[in-house]
Amino acid sequence: MSDLLIDAPTLVGKIPSPAWLVFDVRHDLADHAAGRRAYEQGHIPGALYLDHERQLSAPRTGANGRHPLPERSGFAALMRSQGLTAQSQVVVYDGGNSMFAAHLWWMLRWLGHDKVLVLDGGWPAWVAAGGAVESGASMPAAGGGRAVQDESYPARAAMPTVDAQAVLANIDKPRFTVLDARAANRYRGEVEPMDPVAGHIPGALNRPNTLNLQEDGRFKPAAELRRDFDGLLQGLPARDIVHQCGSGITACHNLFAMELAGLPGSALYPGSWSEWCSDPARPVARS
Repeated sequence: MSDLLIDAPTLVGKIPSPAWLVFDVRHDLADHAAGRRAYEQGHIPGALYLDHERQLSAPRTGANGRHPLPERSGFAALMRSQGLTAQSQVVVYDGGNSMFAAHLWWMLRWLGHDKVLVLDGGWPAWVAAGGAVESGASMPAAGGGRAVQDESYPARAAMPTVDAQAVLANIDKPRFTVLDARAANRYRGEVEPMDPVAGHIPGALNRPNTLNLQEDGRFKPAAELRRDFDGLLQGLPARDIVHQCGSGITACHNLFAMELAGLPGSALYPGSWSEWCSDPARPVARS
């Protein structure tokens, strides 16, 4: 077990434990009910389900992207209702590629909670390891614990973000490099299955988040990820990288992979392409 990932056999030996808080965030962008259905059919015993559309995103306005980042206070209240305390060891898993798990990992780190692990390989890895399966729905444990609050942790614990205005200003006067986590054909503007405009932010580099994984859905070894990112970034420091994708979810997968590779400190543009392209005045590149 690292400070970022946990493998399924290790987690099998830790569950159930009152000190461990497990979240199931399986989700399907094309079928928003699929994740909860899968959870109710079978999940890690005691795991709590969180919905990326209804709980982990703020309301959409048409100009703030498909998965707007909620207010920190509102997210803290949600996690308090789920039983999170400063002492909780959190584990997050999804359907296997860790796309949604990495997003909740980032959100918790953004809140200031650093005891968060992603289950490497997600639900399929748990099943393959012979982990117990529970059906139905689990409820948060009752208790007097207090969720992580801004004042409980040093400011450095929060993950940095940038907004659309900063990204726009960066095009003419570059201070950071945007790294787009979408598939290469979406980045080039050849197809766009999710948003009304195809293309990418001018100057952005492309690193499809699927390149972070092995064939079995687990993350590549840290040394291999480091070689990949070093080859792409050509010496750019992690603090000068801003991650972006379609709506701020898969961008966290690249950010997480950089952390695994020993490259901490990069930032997130939460609104990402879906927010960027909502304003026709913002420039679009295609190549």
